[in-house]
Amino acid sequence: MSLKDSVNNAYSSWMTGTGPDNDVVISSRVRAARNLSHFAFPHMLDDDKAQEVIHAVSLALENRGADCKPGKLEINNMIELSPEDRQILVDKHLISNDLLKDHGRKAVVLSEDEAISIMLNEEDHLRIQCILPGMQLESSWLQVNNIDDELEKTLDYAFSEKFGYLTACPTNVGTGLRCSVMVHLPALVFTEQIKKVLPSISKLGLTVRGLYGEGTEPVGNLFQISNQVTLGHSEEEIVQNLVSVTKQLLDQERTAREALYDDRKEYMEDKIGRSYGILKNSRIISFNEVMSRLSDLRLGIDLKIIKDVSPQLVNELIVLTRQAFLNKEAGKELSVFERDVKRANIIREKL
Repeated sequence: MSLKDSVNNAYSSWMTGTGPDNDVVISSRVRAARNLSHFAFPHMLDDDKAQEVIHAVSLALENRGADCKPGKLEINNMIELSPEDRQILVDKHLISNDLLKDHGRKAVVLSEDEAISIMLNEEDHLRIQCILPGMQLESSWLQVNNIDDELEKTLDYAFSEKFGYLTACPTNVGTGLRCSVMVHLPALVFTEQIKKVLPSISKLGLTVRGLYGEGTEPVGNLFQISNQVTLGHSEEEIVQNLVSVTKQLLDQERTAREALYDDRKEYMEDKIGRSYGILKNSRIISFNEVMSRLSDLRLGIDLKIIKDVSPQLVNELIVLTRQAFLNKEAGKELSVFERDVKRANIIREKL
């Protein structure tokens, strides 16, 4: 997909609201870090060498077999985009914030449905990513692995028999693999069980972050859970460990939801109904309030209380109501008040 098409559309395939266990797991993502031998890591490259890396990856993509999945993968230079458009790609989880820095020497590869993205000259030369809806970590890993194998037929990766794949950050050395799930845990948060759950997860070699990964706080009861260790474990072990922990979280969240709805049915229906009403009728609303109300709405959909809103729309509204998309829609830099008004208008229109 071209960058122009992507930034003009809030939708990506991971937003469908489908996939296994989609009542709790919003998306599954796997990312592999790879570097080219005979090149310095990206932060040490000059502009010419950075372009050589992009050219090498472009040739490797052209050499892929015609039957290789996914189909067309198109390289797009970040310098072609406005600041708002680049931020929209971050908001859609297609690139990281790091790709926004020194964007003149960086690029991204996108598949037609945006399930696959490859960041070039971010922290590493390549960050190969697959993000799918629901609980599909194994499928995400298989797609990343297939692309990785195809590219390695042409590219000479930096690899050590002792340490594995060599990366700019030592924490990624080994498999270079980062797996994560985005989960919606409103019942665990409401019952305060989350205070016990999160420390337990950390003891299992996993880390918990907010909606947009490292350095962000959880909003809308959305959490990203990912592996911390990449060295000393196989790719399959890393994936299966996260799958196992996520299944336990699923059970805990569903049990908490069931208990809440059984014990406090009227309260839960009122809370969800109020949030739905506010979203449909507000004239001014902040992003933080939107995320809180959307969390209630998403829970109402999963509990079958709300039947006329799709999970896909809830996911799209997260992107549609962020600053970058609001500015793009308005065609100018909006003030905080103007954004709050524009945000409310978009939500009313969509609902």
